[in-house]
Amino acid sequence: MKKIKNLGLAVLAATEQQINLKPEGGLAGSVSGLTIGGIIAGLLKLALVIAAIVFFFILVIGGIRWIISGGDKGQTEQARAQITAALVGLVIVFAAWAIAGLIGTFFNVNIFNLEIPKATGN
Repeated sequence: MKKIKNLGLAVLAATEQQINLKPEGGLAGSVSGLTIGGIIAGLLKLALVIAAIVFFFILVIGGIRWIISGGDKGQTEQARAQITAALVGLVIVFAAWAIAGLIGTFFNVNIFNLEIPKATGN
């Protein structure tokens, strides 16, 4: 055990000089262009991706439940209902994305890259 510990410490000491843990530009450089519109657009994208992933996993779990059901009519129907619900959810998520893009095209507003107008005083 001591040999493994000493070997781990030796590897850590050898790689310590090669790793640069200091970010370039500092923290202020990475968040300086952050806007409320950008945050909202990012949250919308994140919500769509998370919803699509969740519905995909629900679909996969429904398929596994169907396989495991072993011909039991009740379990097969439950699995079929779960698969149907997951497919409907995926369709809703992708339809929402498509409708948002379509509305953005018609009104010349990119909802996935929001720019909130600034108030200017004269």
